[in-house]
Amino acid sequence: MTPFRVIDGRELQPPEPLELTLAALEEMPAGEHMLLLLHCRPQPLFNFLARHGYRWTVDIADDGTHTIRIERADAR
Repeated sequence: MTPFRVIDGRELQPPEPLELTLAALEEMPAGEHMLLLLHCRPQPLFNFLARHGYRWTVDIADDGTHTIRIERADAR
């Protein structure tokens, strides 16, 4: 299984979840992925990811939590 980090931004105020995510992406080694937990759809983050060579998937739980899995597009 691929190693991963989890950032739980559900109780944080903007822009802290975005800042933490961008900092973690800078440190993320090849082959690792990240899980980001939020109560919203982070469109500015998706725009950044698309421009910088990442891919992501989003699952939305019944409680409204968006679980976003992020990895480098060249990870496979």
